[in-house]
Amino acid sequence: MISLILSESSLELMPLQLKHHPSVISHARKLGKRPSEILLDNSWHFAAMKGIDNEIKRGRPDLVHFSILEATTIPLYLQNKIKLYVHTLDDKVISFGQNVHIPKSYHRFEGVIEKLYQEKKIITKNNDVLLEIEKKTFPKLIEDINPSKIIGFSTKGTKSTYEKIAKNIPENACIIIGGFQKGHFSDSIENKITELFSIGDESFEGHVVIARMLYEYEKTIFM
Repeated sequence: MISLILSESSLELMPLQLKHHPSVISHARKLGKRPSEILLDNSWHFAAMKGIDNEIKRGRPDLVHFSILEATTIPLYLQNKIKLYVHTLDDKVISFGQNVHIPKSYHRFEGVIEKLYQEKKIITKNNDVLLEIEKKTFPKLIEDINPSKIIGFSTKGTKSTYEKIAKNIPENACIIIGGFQKGHFSDSIENKITELFSIGDESFEGHVVIARMLYEYEKTIFM
């Protein structure tokens, strides 16, 4: 089994310093929730987010949703040959149980994640854990996984192709994809990556890289 980590993902509840902003209060009121219970989303909170730390990496939970859907709707995941983790920019880690079906509707996904933040776990009637969130740094997550190789994707990496990379992914490897819109991995992330690759001269969104990389990897083990 290999692991996939969406690192520094743009997924967080409303920061305390923004919860009194008019755009945040208005949006929370429309949802019938408190500001502290909703996800930060620059589609609604753009004005509130201006100037906050790591602004370009925050407020895009929709991109995280796309990436999760790409990773959990393929044979590799459905046959339990990949383990998915979402590491957030504020050092939370969401772990996924086996064959978890994430809502395809973003608004339903948003509700599930907000519930997860409140309850810490989402379980079935049989007490099987579907999703769990906990405070954990990226280095600690890597320590827990203990992968044989850590492969990352960045425009700063060595140029290669999905096909070449896929052929050299060993059992128990870990693939790192940025879960943010713009920018590069922080030093604490990049320092843990053993092989950093670039695919082409353009910067692709995470869900595109996931779809193409995992498809090529599936070809090496299923075909």
